[in-house]
Amino acid sequence: MKILVVDDDREIVELLTIYLKNENYEIVKAYDGKQALEKLKMYPDIDMIILDIMMPRLDGISVVHEVRKENAQLPILLLSAKSTDIDKIQGLTNGADDYVTKPFNPLEVIARVKSLLRRSTITQEGPANEEITIGPLTIKKESHQVTTTDGKEIQLTVLEFGILYLLASHPNRVFSADEIFETVWQQESIVSTKTVMVHVSHLRDKIAEATGGEKVIETVWGVGYKIEDK
Repeated sequence: MKILVVDDDREIVELLTIYLKNENYEIVKAYDGKQALEKLKMYPDIDMIILDIMMPRLDGISVVHEVRKENAQLPILLLSAKSTDIDKIQGLTNGADDYVTKPFNPLEVIARVKSLLRRSTITQEGPANEEITIGPLTIKKESHQVTTTDGKEIQLTVLEFGILYLLASHPNRVFSADEIFETVWQQESIVSTKTVMVHVSHLRDKIAEATGGEKVIETVWGVGYKIEDK
């Protein structure tokens, strides 16, 4: 698999390159946002982006915006020296899938990379051609497609699709934020509530926009989230 590593700190790029190559990933390097977009055009088979936020010429958030215009499912892991919850939520709100703060342990980055790539290449257990119709949505597991009853396609990130599929495949069951994080991210849950909340909020907004405002995912306050089979 091919990973684009983007940071204006060349030492960080080299450090991540060493660790990622040890895991047999192929690495493409960039040192600012504009160069990152150029590399994406040069290498359309890139499987994931590891992306710093604060960079010259074009910042990481702007890169995420540009990538999401063309590709809703390409996994994006943000790196940043900013560590407050607000900063993390801002990164996720702008379309990233996950977030690691600097200074970081390279092994933590590797674990996040493996998790995101697993989510992009495999699905939950069950038949490959499984299709779920629930409320106004039809969810196709094999192709990661979500469409409305009137044929509109909803573009979701890998993690948004994972959350929707998890809830839809277990109608009426309430999943806590920790359960969602551990199932969809395939990592042990560590302070995951805000991360899950941001992704659920994005998912709701996209569904509401496509369905004329229908509320599919319900919040059970103090417990978690569910989709009712009405």
